[in-house]
Amino acid sequence: MVQKLLKSSLPLFIAGPCSIESEQVAMVTAEKVAELSERYSGKASFVYKSSFLKDNRTSPGTWTGPGMQEGLGVLKKVSDTFGLPVITDIHQADQAAPAAQVCDALQIPAFLCRQTSLLEAAGATGLPLNIKKGQFMAPLNMKGAVEKARLAGSEEVLLTERGTFFGYGDLVVDMRSLSILDDLCDGVIMDLTHSLQKPGAAGTSSGGDRSFAMNMAGAAAAWGISGMFIETHPDPSSALSDSAVMLDFQSFEEAVERAMEHWRGSHG
Repeated sequence: MVQKLLKSSLPLFIAGPCSIESEQVAMVTAEKVAELSERYSGKASFVYKSSFLKDNRTSPGTWTGPGMQEGLGVLKKVSDTFGLPVITDIHQADQAAPAAQVCDALQIPAFLCRQTSLLEAAGATGLPLNIKKGQFMAPLNMKGAVEKARLAGSEEVLLTERGTFFGYGDLVVDMRSLSILDDLCDGVIMDLTHSLQKPGAAGTSSGGDRSFAMNMAGAAAAWGISGMFIETHPDPSSALSDSAVMLDFQSFEEAVERAMEHWRGSHG
């Protein structure tokens, strides 16, 4: 188990498919993340992320994931096989302890970022936490979420910017929030792919526009952040969730390189 997600001044990449669709997709994607982890050894750190439950869905009957038991089993195999730290999100307080037995860190979904019992249960595990800022939240209002997690026992709390509602069916990223969030926590993360979503815009599902990914990666890294969250998939068009914004492996590599170029430029 890693003690902290952030390692000195190394940029952090949290990457993987949106959900644990199958062991095969998970392992193929983890292999790519591990490849980049080796390539950027000593220059950046990588954590594998995927969700065992996608509870916040637009329509009934859509994919919600394999469930906690099966999903945690897949994450353990990823960790054992590739030596990657793993993180997953939890939705209920009673999921915190079982997830903590497998994962190196826990994530709180954006729509649940104010849930006191969930934050306290996650914090009580003592693991690093990544709390995603709600699309409805002002960045300064995330202070309470950080305090809940810290008081419960978490010694490293990260906050992730994933955009703010911009009318109906769209999000916009206010780069100022990166600085505001950074002052509240141990490190701010930019969610590259979810910030390009168009919630519910596809009618029965969320849409998005991944064509902005490279510019967003460069802009966020140049602004000054601790890390980047990137969802990637071997074939995004066939993905069971977030197919409009996940990056294929080539684009994932390019986004990492774009971010690294700007990090090198801003940090010398």
